[in-house]
Amino acid sequence: MVSNATPAKAPWHLWAVGVASLLWNSLGGVDYTMTKTHNAAWLQSFTPEQIAWLDNYPFWANIAWALGVWGALSGSILLLMRKGWSVQAFAISLAGLAAATVYQFGMSNMPESLNTTGGTVFSALLWAVAIGLLVYARKMRVTGVLR
Repeated sequence: MVSNATPAKAPWHLWAVGVASLLWNSLGGVDYTMTKTHNAAWLQSFTPEQIAWLDNYPFWANIAWALGVWGALSGSILLLMRKGWSVQAFAISLAGLAAATVYQFGMSNMPESLNTTGGTVFSALLWAVAIGLLVYARKMRVTGVLR
């Protein structure tokens, strides 16, 4: 059912969260694109072992990574457009992150040079941001800010 009700006024924090998430998730899009296209400048700090590990992701793990990245970027754009579909986009992103995390930390032979405390902390940060954006978008939809 389509509601003809006027949407609630967008609070200031919608724009702050939306712009911050767009910038954050754009970095994920750049990383994905540069890695997948083998951009030499982007990969110059990677070892051959690390590049080989990335190149040998199974098809399903590549799909998961893509869903995580592009779902999050879409969610950010939809959030700024005040669309309720941002909730679904962020949920897809979280599902992609979950599958990619299972592969990276549970099923693959991640190079020791990538399996570091910093890498684990960064992964936890990805999870925190992804969950936070999903919860935030859902709250904005429930309060009528997103339609």
